[in-house]
Amino acid sequence: MSGITDFDALRRALAENAEQPEGPARNARAEQLLAEAEKLGIPLAVIEALGHQLSVYNYSSEKDKMFVPFARLLRMWDERPEDFDAQETHSLHWVFKWMTSGMLDQPHIPLASIEKWLGEMEHRYRLAGHSERAVRSSEFSVAAHIGDLERAERAYAAWLAADRDSMADCHACELRRQGWWQAERGRDEAALELWEPVLEGEFACAHEPHTVLASSLLPLLRLGRVDEARAHHLRGFRLVRPMESMRGAYADHVEFCALTGNEARGLELLAERPAYFTDSGHPRSRLDFLSVVTLLMERLTLLGFGEQRVPGPAGRTWTARELAAHARAEVLELAARFDARNGTAYVSESARARMAQEPLVERLPLGVRSARAAVAPVAVPVPEVPAQDEPVEADLRTLLAEARRLSDTLQPDAVAAWAAVARAAEGMELDARDRAEIADHRAMELGPEGVDLFERAARLYAEAGDPGEALAARTRAAYVRALTGHLEEALAGVNGPYDEVLALYAEDGTGLRQTAAVLTGRARVLMRHVHEADEPVDPGVVSAAEAAAREVLALVDGRTGDDVRLAARSAEAQAMLAELAALSGDVAGAARLFARASAAFVGAGLPWFAVEYEARLAGLAHHLGDTAEAERALRAALEHGGPYLEPPGLAQLHLQLAEVLGGRGLSEEAAEHALEAAHWADEAGEGPTLGAWARHQLGGFLLRQGRWAEAAEVLESALPDLSAETHGDGAVVQTQWWLGDCLSELGEHREAAERRLQAAEIARHWPEQHDHATLAHLAAESLGQAGLHDEADQAYARAGDLWRRLGNVHGLVRSLRARAWLALRAEDGADPARELMSTAVRECTAALEAAPDEETRARLTAELGHTHRQFGDLLARSAAEDDGDESIRSALDAALARMSEAVTVFAELGEEGRDARTSAELAAGWLAADLGRPTEAAARARAVLSAYADTPETEGAAQDRRAEAEQLLDVVKEDEET
Repeated sequence: MSGITDFDALRRALAENAEQPEGPARNARAEQLLAEAEKLGIPLAVIEALGHQLSVYNYSSEKDKMFVPFARLLRMWDERPEDFDAQETHSLHWVFKWMTSGMLDQPHIPLASIEKWLGEMEHRYRLAGHSERAVRSSEFSVAAHIGDLERAERAYAAWLAADRDSMADCHACELRRQGWWQAERGRDEAALELWEPVLEGEFACAHEPHTVLASSLLPLLRLGRVDEARAHHLRGFRLVRPMESMRGAYADHVEFCALTGNEARGLELLAERPAYFTDSGHPRSRLDFLSVVTLLMERLTLLGFGEQRVPGPAGRTWTARELAAHARAEVLELAARFDARNGTAYVSESARARMAQEPLVERLPLGVRSARAAVAPVAVPVPEVPAQDEPVEADLRTLLAEARRLSDTLQPDAVAAWAAVARAAEGMELDARDRAEIADHRAMELGPEGVDLFERAARLYAEAGDPGEALAARTRAAYVRALTGHLEEALAGVNGPYDEVLALYAEDGTGLRQTAAVLTGRARVLMRHVHEADEPVDPGVVSAAEAAAREVLALVDGRTGDDVRLAARSAEAQAMLAELAALSGDVAGAARLFARASAAFVGAGLPWFAVEYEARLAGLAHHLGDTAEAERALRAALEHGGPYLEPPGLAQLHLQLAEVLGGRGLSEEAAEHALEAAHWADEAGEGPTLGAWARHQLGGFLLRQGRWAEAAEVLESALPDLSAETHGDGAVVQTQWWLGDCLSELGEHREAAERRLQAAEIARHWPEQHDHATLAHLAAESLGQAGLHDEADQAYARAGDLWRRLGNVHGLVRSLRARAWLALRAEDGADPARELMSTAVRECTAALEAAPDEETRARLTAELGHTHRQFGDLLARSAAEDDGDESIRSALDAALARMSEAVTVFAELGEEGRDARTSAELAAGWLAADLGRPTEAAARARAVLSAYADTPETEGAAQDRRAEAEQLLDVVKEDEET
């Protein structure tokens, strides 16, 4: 049984279907409703059902079906125009525009037919008295599509020059197409200027700003406005994701990913819409979609991921390389069909150009969860190994000189330079010194595996006549043993070189640099002993490490000159003392010493060595409450370490700085650093751990700025990876809470309620129940806004119980008031609503009587005033129109009494309660007027005017209150005169 027995039932069903998601199910229902309409025997019913069918086809992937219902509508109009009411007459002429663009999108429809249709549209619009604006707009679409640029420019100018009338597209849609043309012609600034009113929300419709946000992505990238492009992608994709008809806009977002280093996200987007590969009802958007599929797949193939499995048309598995070839062939075949119809090569040329685009940004972090498709390591410039036909020995000398220069000045590229030397030296006879240095630096490169090579280097240094450097190499071997856990062996291995180097130095048998290297190595080993010692640390171990660090300082301080290595020894020794101070609990002393060590490294021209200590300093400063110093240190660490830090270090530093800035209320800059943290965490393979935390923070910072859609995308992306075990259940609850707030602001109330209830369920198990109560209350608000009134009442009742247990009267009273308003919506709900509001008054009054101090009393007085005010509003609205006069009068009398109570209560607050009091006074005045009490109504209006007699009109609510009071006096006066 369809339930469609009359015209009203049909209209309700049509309206209900119009609210359903776009897609085949809605289209099928429209077809059923047309069949039901035909059974009613009412021509207008059929006309409305045909119009509905045409509309749902237009906003779906089955656009090719809309020509049949339109042809039937047009025939009915030509035969019996009197069957059409004003609305359907308007709709019939309106959809002429859809037909023109719809024909353009179907390559099997001849161009001559489209031109003929354009003429028919112009003729019928003229007969109906409409402006030619819509006609010229349609002509522009035809000319732009076939590549007749001169005609397109003429039609564009005529379109803008013609008067706007009821047939013109809405402002948002017109601006979208005008901006598209400017961007198409290479005028990106002009395009964005035209789109601004749509992007800012001044103009909107069912499909805008969805398309404008998508269309703006590439112009913004081309202009270098990457932050706006990122924001538009996050905000815009959220809008187009559920709308089946927006394949073209969806393609713009995939294209954006392909051109910004977000290939992995592009694949995720393709996986969400498998039907887009094959839906054939709208060939033009299929051409657009497959063009960007080709772009993305060829990009992946170029990056070396041609054999990676990717989403594609159903029925088989696809690699990126295979899908690239398939999609390109489909695009060129489709484009050729359009060109054959149009008599130009414009569509094919445009498609080829789109598929051939180069990235506009190497890597644009988006903040959302996504696997990195390709991680390109930072390239370190390494001297070239000479070709075999060049003088090898001379070039080896050049490589050696460069490697020594880099290592003498402790440059980050030194190890790589020595590796180049080693490759160039293969098979060549070298002296012991050269071989020692090559072995030494190869050992440094190997890390824990380099012990044997350090020992070999020591032997070669000794053979070369440099006993001090030999001892330094042995010390480096000992330190590696300490790093690998062989502490006792390391301690034993460092004592011999230490005694020997001091003796050599005393006899001028070695230099200051070698001696400092051995002393520093010994201090490093002793510091490892400190860090690995059982708690509490043996004071003797700490004393030995401190003495070793001070011995380094005593040796080199004042004697470093221009020697970078010696300056580095001094700075490192100060950092060791800082670590020891921190371990002893001297936080302030440790901070001072870390600052001194960092400054020493920077002063020596070695800022990359300062990064670790600046990060440590930031943590200590934060602990001391010195956020300014913490911020300074973190900024310095990022500045000094940027080119050299690995992704995990960059992620940590950006995240720490984001948290510091966020704590200072600088949410915009904090968001930038949280975004960077998320990006580098993903690059480091730590997306599910550190990356999820960064996204959690980023979402919060975006929310603080009111960037609801962006925040929602980021928070939804963070949630799958956040866990109580890794991040704490507080982070999970906060993310759900923030996401609920975003969804509420976006009007997605059912989804907001879901998030808030999920968060409340976790918070239910916490010892402190305030968050649980707040979340239950917020969930109730969302349920009510979603129209789920029974569920909302239950959630408010749950929140009320929690507020009562917590002794929070304000929360309890507000939950009772909300339940009262919900009850009023139900049939026979007036009495339960009044009882709930009465309970709210009693709870508030009882709390006020027991208030322990003046501040609490003031807050509860305001709450009581608002409760009386809402009680009055509720009573007034409970008077149904079909009630008897006496019943209505009784309800209004009761409402007036409550409003009077509100005025009295707010008056107790003096100046602080003035605005609330005057609002209630005016409400009472209007009720008095409705009850036929003009004297009382006028008195209340004058009381309001008197309250603001000495207040400037622009201050607070004064202007609005005065205006309303004057209006009330005018109404009273008119009533008295009549």
